[in-house]
Amino acid sequence: MARPFVPDHRARSTAARLLGLAFGITAAFVVLNLLVPELATAAQVVVFVSVAAIVLVGLWRGVARAEPNGPARSSVWLAIAVPYVAWLVLVWWLAVLGVFRAGGRIPALPVAIVLPLLIGLPLLLRSGRIGALLDATPAGWLIGLQLYRVFGSIFLVNWLLGGLSGMFAVPAGAGDTLVGLLALPVAAYLQANPRAARGWAVAWNVLGIVDLVDAVLLGFLSTPGPLQLIAVAAGGVSPITVYPLAMIPAFAVPSSIVLHALSLRQLRRREVHGAAGAVAHQPLGELADLRT
Repeated sequence: MARPFVPDHRARSTAARLLGLAFGITAAFVVLNLLVPELATAAQVVVFVSVAAIVLVGLWRGVARAEPNGPARSSVWLAIAVPYVAWLVLVWWLAVLGVFRAGGRIPALPVAIVLPLLIGLPLLLRSGRIGALLDATPAGWLIGLQLYRVFGSIFLVNWLLGGLSGMFAVPAGAGDTLVGLLALPVAAYLQANPRAARGWAVAWNVLGIVDLVDAVLLGFLSTPGPLQLIAVAAGGVSPITVYPLAMIPAFAVPSSIVLHALSLRQLRRREVHGAAGAVAHQPLGELADLRT
């Protein structure tokens, strides 16, 4: 029977420092938004642009590791980056226009969450090239990236300021923040010992998915519309359907679910194929033969 993974002193020290960094970022974000609520929109814009940029840079680095041919490398990167940016711009535009506000015959927000997953997940989870790209990506990158989940603490800020129902904001905000706080320590453990820390990484991904599903269900049940079962604050209009908060369920939630799914696929491939080492430097065309 395999022995459970026990991080050594160096791994624990690194994880503790990263956890402290995540706590610091979270505390600064919460305090800033509580003291200067007018900065909330600008802060969320900065977060979304920064996360998108990090995703694109990380994608380029992963493609570069797996594809030595320059033109082919650019083609693969553009094939993923262009739809990703177009999706972000479209959701942003719709949120600014107020499309996600409740009131239409077909609720736009649930469609914005579910439709990208129905289209994207089958493609991303079945593609040999995407699997090859995952093999070339550092083990903890897809997990560490979700440090941005600490910015889900904006739900707690809105609750404290009286803008959101605690029935939704507390579990959604606390769950997102917890997942974000654990992202860097788990990524560090996985980087230190990919095989032994795999169980921790799988558990973190499951926690993240459960948190997102819970937040989505609570959001639907507490937002004015045909699915509402939980009363919202006075006024009847939930801020979660209004820009900029609407960007979180409409873009950040499906994006995070996709990242969790890709991380689980990566972990599975490395368990089956032992892909943590030698395959990481083979061309994408060869790696695409490894399908899981």
